[in-house]
Amino acid sequence: MSKVEDMLWVSQVVINDDRRAFDKLVLKYQSSVRRFLLNLTLGDSMLSDDLAQETFIKAYLNIRSFKGISVFSTWLFRIAYNTFYDSVRAKKHFEDLNIAEIDKKNSSEIEYSIVKNDIYTALKLLSEEEKAVILLCYMEEMTHKETAKILKLPLGTVKTHIIKSKKRMAKFLMEQGYGK
Repeated sequence: MSKVEDMLWVSQVVINDDRRAFDKLVLKYQSSVRRFLLNLTLGDSMLSDDLAQETFIKAYLNIRSFKGISVFSTWLFRIAYNTFYDSVRAKKHFEDLNIAEIDKKNSSEIEYSIVKNDIYTALKLLSEEEKAVILLCYMEEMTHKETAKILKLPLGTVKTHIIKSKKRMAKFLMEQGYGK
């Protein structure tokens, strides 16, 4: 039903320029696109919100290029990844996470911030491509095949990135005291 519903909404946008149909697509996918971009930007909520907005603008402007060969979400996540990657190329580097005034937080918030910071630090050890593979497979629960389509990578490369990235991240997290 979901894929059929998506195709119905897409066709309404293409044929009738139905913005309400596009709004339905936005409502359906905005949380997952924002979460994906938030993780790609290592927690930069302002940047991820800007990138999400840009993603949906690009999707709307280019919806006629959606051929329906893959599911709509695959096409949309590809736009999101390209939008993110364009911003990375423009900046050419990431700023370190700024956990300001951590001592003002209660202990559970401090612990959560530390864990979150360690995970983002572990993600920084990965290439942009490896990071995207991990986030799509584990945060967005995409299949390896869907991830390969979104990132335009061979399926074997996706699987290799997962194996190598998990090892690299696990090693770092073990050195930080997790899993002992």
